[in-house]
Amino acid sequence: MTPKKDQQALPAPWALAMSVLAMLSLGVLIGSVTRQLSENAGFTTVLLESAEQAREEATAAEPTAAAPPAVEATGGESAATTATPSAIPTETPLVEEPLPTPKPEVPVIEEELPTGLPEIKHVFVVMLEEGGFEETFGKAAQSSYLGKELPQQGELLTNYFAVTKGVLANQIALLSGQGPTPATVAGCPTHGDVLPGTENPEGQVEGDGCVYPAATKTVMGQLAEAELKWRAYREEPGDCSQPPAAATDPLLFFHAIVDGPECAEADVGLPQLSEDLKLKAEEFPAFAYIALGEAQLKTVVTEIKDSLAYKDGGMIAVTTAQAPQEGEAADESGCCIEPDFPNLPGTPSAAPPTGPVHETGGGGRVGLLLLSPYVEPGTTSEAYFNHFSLLVTFEELFELERIGYAAEPALTGFDESIFNAAG
Repeated sequence: MTPKKDQQALPAPWALAMSVLAMLSLGVLIGSVTRQLSENAGFTTVLLESAEQAREEATAAEPTAAAPPAVEATGGESAATTATPSAIPTETPLVEEPLPTPKPEVPVIEEELPTGLPEIKHVFVVMLEEGGFEETFGKAAQSSYLGKELPQQGELLTNYFAVTKGVLANQIALLSGQGPTPATVAGCPTHGDVLPGTENPEGQVEGDGCVYPAATKTVMGQLAEAELKWRAYREEPGDCSQPPAAATDPLLFFHAIVDGPECAEADVGLPQLSEDLKLKAEEFPAFAYIALGEAQLKTVVTEIKDSLAYKDGGMIAVTTAQAPQEGEAADESGCCIEPDFPNLPGTPSAAPPTGPVHETGGGGRVGLLLLSPYVEPGTTSEAYFNHFSLLVTFEELFELERIGYAAEPALTGFDESIFNAAG
């Protein structure tokens, strides 16, 4: 049968199939090329947060902890950080760090220089009444024990002076630092208080008389305040209940002592010393004042040196109250501080002093022998000292305040040049 002329001819089925395969192949090829170009160029899809959401997160975050949020890339290999200008400033402000607080300077504490004093625990003052240096320790010494034997056991201070005239006045000066009155220079033949008894700025009680006011300080009172024991041993002890008359017991001329309850217990006879020296070292007084004559000296010194108290930091000081004030051996020289006693009329020196010694106003050169484990036996010292210097030494050894003339700045006590034993 012959077809009609106006009817179009359709392509054959195998031609359609070939066209479809060609189109599919072209699509695959285009997709492969596109993916490869994308990967080679490093394209990453970035998720942008809205400006409003960024502002809300920036407001909620701490100012010091604000950090731009990291947005993960959909590609998985890298991440880009994106921030809107309103949420995070484009430039981080500089924060000035506070300057470090300077460390406070540590003050340099200067240590006190050592005084050179050893640990003396027991002081024994052996006081003889009268004798100049030559008559006691020198070539004119009548006692071989004082002139030869005893100095070989200790150190002899050849330039040690009494401070005034009068045995009693010198003992009062040694124990209190007080200068003399006309009555104490004369040995107080009549009992009576020092009147008016006012104390001047130098700590000196002004007036005339014998018994010093209750406010007058003594080394015994200082020791008692420091809770240290003291005792006085005399051949003829005074009676604390009776006023002294023409006596040389210096303790009875201080109201602070004679009116106190400890007077009768502390001011005892010389025989009591032998009993006390049998005590343990810690039971013996820290300060012992011993007044005696040369006849008892050797026995007493030997007993002291054999005692436990002496072996436990002991020191014996043997001296005389004054040099003779009359006769051929009279000596009224002094040293160390210029005498300026307010209760005595001034006696001008015959010549101005050219060194530490002045010709008048003192009690003469008496010397002092020091025995102690802290001094080298058989030695001498030419350093200048006096009774006030010995009082300074007591106060420095026991860490007490300087009183009376012992407070003179120019006055020095014994130092390492005197305590010269090695070790």
